[in-house]
Amino acid sequence: MTAKPGFGVVVALALVSGCSVVKAYTVRDDWATVDRAKVKRLVVVVQPLPDGQEKAGELFARVARRYVNMKRDFLVKQERASATLPALATLCGGDDAIEGVLRLSPVLTRRGGGFEVELEGALLRCGDGREAWTARAAGSFSSADERLVEVTKTYVGELGAEVEPYVAPAMNVLRPVLDTLPQPLLSDADQDEKVGLVD
Repeated sequence: MTAKPGFGVVVALALVSGCSVVKAYTVRDDWATVDRAKVKRLVVVVQPLPDGQEKAGELFARVARRYVNMKRDFLVKQERASATLPALATLCGGDDAIEGVLRLSPVLTRRGGGFEVELEGALLRCGDGREAWTARAAGSFSSADERLVEVTKTYVGELGAEVEPYVAPAMNVLRPVLDTLPQPLLSDADQDEKVGLVD
């Protein structure tokens, strides 16, 4: 694997084995000195729509927003799903002071009782669109997971019955990918702000 200029390649042995959902991820070498204290408030954008379904896109965006707010130190203020990628300038700034865009690009192909999923992710800095993190994942996932029955009920209750077959694949591909995100540096005020974002 070849790193992009400015990127340090971070690939654990488990990822190389081919057994992991996450196939590769990269973090810029200068994350700690350049962006760690500046890129904290994010918008999640899912594009293209998974399986061509708007509700599936909303589901992927909501799962990602909640997971990052609970498990990483970012402050995800917004979630969006779109068939086309919005311009960076329209996503950044605003009342929520968005500093970065977490772009997730899932491609789903129906297979039996589930989906083959390919996912690419990138964390883009507002202003110049520089990638601070990228990830690539793939796997086969059933549309039903006995470990996610209650979570599935929650998302069906929020978004409608049409999202039911997508909940387990979304959870099972997004969690390992989002766990590879670098951690930003939060001030005390940022930490207070974050408390209100976890739902």
